Amino acid sequence: MLSDGRIVAIKKSKIVDESQLGQFINEVVILSQINHRNVVKLLGCCLETEISLLVYEFISAGTLFYNIHYQSKDIPFSWDNRLRIATEVAGAIAYLHSATSTPIYHRDIKSSNILLDDKGRAKVSDFGISRSIAIDKTHLTTMVQGTFGYIDPEYFQSNQFTKKSDVYSFGVVLVELLTGEKPISSTRPAEGKNLVTYFISSIMESHLFDIVDAQVLKGGREHEI
Repeated sequence: MLSDGRIVAIKKSKIVDESQLGQFINEVVILSQINHRNVVKLLGCCLETEISLLVYEFISAGTLFYNIHYQSKDIPFSWDNRLRIATEVAGAIAYLHSATSTPIYHRDIKSSNILLDDKGRAKVSDFGISRSIAIDKTHLTTMVQGTFGYIDPEYFQSNQFTKKSDVYSFGVVLVELLTGEKPISSTRPAEGKNLVTYFISSIMESHLFDIVDAQVLKGGREHEI
C-alpha cells in the first residue's frame, strides 16, 4: 500500500537475472508510451537495486484465465460480460497497433495476461517481451517467444512477427471465452489437444454448439454466437 492509501501490485525480479532485468526495462519503456483504460498502468519502478521492482495499479479480480476456467463467483461470466471483455481487449490491441506514437506488438496476448478489475473491466498486462516497431516496417524478425497454444503458426515457422500475430493470439482468447476450454488440454482427444484445431474441426463437422460453454448458450442468442 502506498502512503496515499492506494493498494498496488509489485512485480519483483530474481536476483542476478539479466534477462529478466532486460524485460523489466523494456516493460518500463513500452508502458511509458501507453495511456489506455484497458491497459494496466505502471505507477513506478526501481531498477537500480539488486532486486528490481515494478509497481502497478492493483487489479483485484485476477486473470481472465482464472475467471474463464475456474468460474470465479465474484464476476458473473455471462455471454454479455464475455462479449464486453472481448471488445475491451480488442480495443486495447487496436490502440497498441495503431494509436501509439510508434506501433507496439504485445507478443504474448493470452488470457493469463488479461486482468479483470472489480467491475469486470479488462486490462491487458505483461509487456516484458513487447516491442515498438517503426511505422514503415511491417514485421519484426526475432527468435520465437510467447506461450504455446497462442503462438501464430506463421510466426512460429518464419520468425517474423506481424500485428496479425497478436490478432491470432487474441483469436485464441476469443475461442477460450466462447468454449471455456484451455488452449492446450490433455483431456481432449489427441487430435483436439490444440484448441484452435479442436474449434475448427467442430465447425467443419457442424458440432460447434456442442463445445460452446453452457453459460454462453444460456445467455447468448444463436445468431450472435
